[in-house]
Amino acid sequence: MPLRDDRSGPDGPRPSMKPTSGSTLLVAGLVMAALSWLAISRFYGNFPSIPWLPGLTLLALAGLEFVAAINTKARIDRRAGTEPVDPLLVARYVVLAKASALAGALFTGLYAGLVAWLVTEQGRLAEAEEDLTPAVVGLVGSVALVAAALALERACRVPPPPPGSDPAEPGWAGDSAEPDAQGADG
Repeated sequence: MPLRDDRSGPDGPRPSMKPTSGSTLLVAGLVMAALSWLAISRFYGNFPSIPWLPGLTLLALAGLEFVAAINTKARIDRRAGTEPVDPLLVARYVVLAKASALAGALFTGLYAGLVAWLVTEQGRLAEAEEDLTPAVVGLVGSVALVAAALALERACRVPPPPPGSDPAEPGWAGDSAEPDAQGADG
């Protein structure tokens, strides 16, 4: 007996993609925070000082994704003065957003564990005071990346068809659209 796929339709399996789960991001961040706390508390003396570049790079990526989210949402909504959006570009943006959200959650956990440890060791180690500011910048950058990625993912959602729309019109997308003549004939 073949396995049943709930996403199957009359024409075979339908592709589906769900929004990024907040619980997945939270668990990934918490696991990474615990691992980074353990690693930094055991091997801090063996690490070089924390660089500024990763945190600034995360901030820059967050800014680019936020701008892409605003632009994409305006184009999907067909606001005046915007060009129509390429569906393949939107699909690529969704993949970028989902990957960035997970990567941002992992970096958030990494920097959160690092910042927490550095704050507790701030009075005892001079290096901890020097490393705290770049670690905070990394934490802010990674949280911003998660927020921008979720905004981009949300901006890529297809709006529902307007009431009274005609499925025969070009550009109409709906679940109850009539199959085309070739699909019906086989």
